[in-house]
Amino acid sequence: MGLISKTIQLFKIKDLRKKILMVILILVIFRLFASLPIPGIDLERLRAIFASNQLLGILNIFSGGTLDRLSIMMLGVGPYITATIIMQLLTMIIPRLKEWYFFNHFCWYY
Repeated sequence: MGLISKTIQLFKIKDLRKKILMVILILVIFRLFASLPIPGIDLERLRAIFASNQLLGILNIFSGGTLDRLSIMMLGVGPYITATIIMQLLTMIIPRLKEWYFFNHFCWYY
């Protein structure tokens, strides 16, 4: 069986077809909002700031390039993901921070 015939079989099942189309719709909406900048932001000045500062450039790389566009989707989960990545990198450098971060990060699960 080829890939095309397997794909056709997937779309023959109504419930599975609905779920696949919903995921595709959510991805399209996410990409649409990821390309919309926040109103009132001068994108050229923002990109110049990111180009002139190496630390901000690294943060932009970690965020998947959404910081230099400052998109609407970046206001959702983006700050949490970026902060988690930065904290994990800093815990490798500062041992005391490692103890504090892992205690506070995982302590609320129990």
